[in-house]
Amino acid sequence: MSRRSEVLVDADWVQDNLDNPAIAIVEVDEDTSAYEKNHIKNAIRIDWTKDLQDPVRRDFVDQEGFEKLLSAKGIANDTLVILYGGNNNWFASYAYWYFKLYGHENVKLLDGGRKKWELDARELVSEVPERTETSYQAKPQNKAIRAFRDDVVAAIGTQNLVDVRSPDEFSGKLLAPAHLPQEQSQRPGHVPTARNIPWSKNANDDGTFKSDDALKELYADEQVDLAKDTIAYCRIGERSALTWFVLHELLGVENVKNYDGSWTEYGSLVGVPIELGANK
Repeated sequence: MSRRSEVLVDADWVQDNLDNPAIAIVEVDEDTSAYEKNHIKNAIRIDWTKDLQDPVRRDFVDQEGFEKLLSAKGIANDTLVILYGGNNNWFASYAYWYFKLYGHENVKLLDGGRKKWELDARELVSEVPERTETSYQAKPQNKAIRAFRDDVVAAIGTQNLVDVRSPDEFSGKLLAPAHLPQEQSQRPGHVPTARNIPWSKNANDDGTFKSDDALKELYADEQVDLAKDTIAYCRIGERSALTWFVLHELLGVENVKNYDGSWTEYGSLVGVPIELGANK
């Protein structure tokens, strides 16, 4: 049985609920200035670079920080949060994973995100809504959906490792997506035994997710046994959050984790195994 209705809404549903006070429509984009240009009516913004990251060390905003963020955004514990963004919901999926990490169950993605909304020629506005501050209470981090570097090393040859970066990043030709500075990790390549399934292959041309059958076929064709534990990674954990969403939330695969340290951490570790080249 499909889980889509539990974790996705379509553009028609959002259109019908734009003025519903029980929901919060939240835009999260790689381009943090996109919201300022225009956005879905009554949507608020989360800036992933400022709102979701620890201001000093490399880590997520902590539980108290997440509580302050959602309280200031007018999101209560019982608010239905609808996340969307550009580029096939790339960073919206990342934010979705954060919400799940801190125990907010009532959260869904707008299937297709901003891309589908724009293709449908639906209205975008510049007005910024006001929401009443709340007293949000987050739960401790759900470590069952988060992988750390030692988990990744232990998974080599025993679990599914899914590298969702581009083939050029996976093979070691690039350190980062082509449109970004080639920096951060000390070494190129990939984790040995990882399968390269770029995150964008999960989506249709209009930004919506492919069907369950098509997604299952995608991973089966790349020899990913979904009966095994799975760790997804990319460069900083945002693209792999979308793959985590597909496997865990859409397909209902239980033992899936996102390695948010991803290649910027692993590719800078001393002594860990690294491979170069394409999928074998």
